Amino acid sequence: MKIKPLNDRVLVVRIEEEQKTAGGIIIPDTAKEKPQEGKVVAVGPGKIGDDGKRVPVEVKEGDRVLFSKYAGTEIKIDGVEHVFMREDDILGVLE
Repeated sequence: MKIKPLNDRVLVVRIEEEQKTAGGIIIPDTAKEKPQEGKVVAVGPGKIGDDGKRVPVEVKEGDRVLFSKYAGTEIKIDGVEHVFMREDDILGVLE
């Protein structure tokens, strides 16, 4: 299934964190928090500014991003969990 986000929306797939601590202790699923890091899968064309012109989105497909903890709406696409969010919910791009 293909989804094209509208306006300043971004589709992100979460990147899972390590299952172990630095000391080698395995973290059970019940104790893990959802990761706040992901990879941008699709990007909308941008929102319409006050002057009527489209303002392009700063992130692009393939970028690795950090986003706020309660950002966006979670959806499943082909069995994989994705997060639909506004560009404003993205805190930064990892290089």
